[in-house]
Amino acid sequence: MMEIFREFSFEAAHRLPNVRSGHKCARMHGHSYRIEIRVRGPAGADTGWVLDFADIKDAFGPLREQLDHQCLNDIDGLENPTSENLARWIWDRLAGTLPLSAVQVRETAASGCVYTGDAG
Repeated sequence: MMEIFREFSFEAAHRLPNVRSGHKCARMHGHSYRIEIRVRGPAGADTGWVLDFADIKDAFGPLREQLDHQCLNDIDGLENPTSENLARWIWDRLAGTLPLSAVQVRETAASGCVYTGDAG
């Protein structure tokens, strides 16, 4: 088995509505998000690849359009847009399209989340 990935980025604002009073993330702020979509499978005998990287780009493209330069709180399903919830939101929308193994969301260079599905 092989695992491949494609990385994407987008800019978005959010606030976290469920943090304690006075927490800095309760205020509106923004991030330069980095998203990594990982897929797993055997390398094809003829192609030599698991999946065309363009297929990952095509699958994530419409989601990126929904997220880029938006307030994440305003998107259905992201009313509490933590990294964890964003990773699950992306997974849920790609799971039927790609053989996902993980979705990684980075809010900063040092902070992020890796989601491997409910069974993972």
